[in-house]
Amino acid sequence: LHEIRTHGQRFTNNPNEKFLLMILGSQAKLENDHKGENVKRGLRAKCELGWRPGMAPIGYVHDKYADKGQKRILVDPQRAPVIKEMFEKVAYEDWSGRDLYDWLIKEKQFKTRGNKNMTLSMVYRMLNDTFYYGEYEYPVGGGKWYKGGHDPIISRELFMKTRENVTS
Repeated sequence: LHEIRTHGQRFTNNPNEKFLLMILGSQAKLENDHKGENVKRGLRAKCELGWRPGMAPIGYVHDKYADKGQKRILVDPQRAPVIKEMFEKVAYEDWSGRDLYDWLIKEKQFKTRGNKNMTLSMVYRMLNDTFYYGEYEYPVGGGKWYKGGHDPIISRELFMKTRENVTS
């Protein structure tokens, strides 16, 4: 390697320029690490305010018209009643995930936000998502639980009854 050229500088194979290149590389690494810490701090702050980072689960929509930093997660008026009915069918009528899946596809023609059919794994994922009763863990598996700032679709009791029937 004889020379490194960037759009603003040129580094040749002499000790002073190699040292300068090392310093510039270290400075860039430090700056990049600080950006990562700032993002994590911002995500934690968002969670402490009750807003889960990332896409809201099916049954909720983001308020896309609010100002940045003021966006809320709202109940989807089309999908939320069907989701509540899903939990009730498992909790009180002992429906299986497969029964729910068939009911959603054939009877309700339930679609995702992308206008696609639900999958069986999505049904089970929804039945295990605590976000629907108002709490969530972030990051998943991190052990830190937050109280959501959104309106829950179901009660905690209904969720626990559903969990009992899904696992039994």
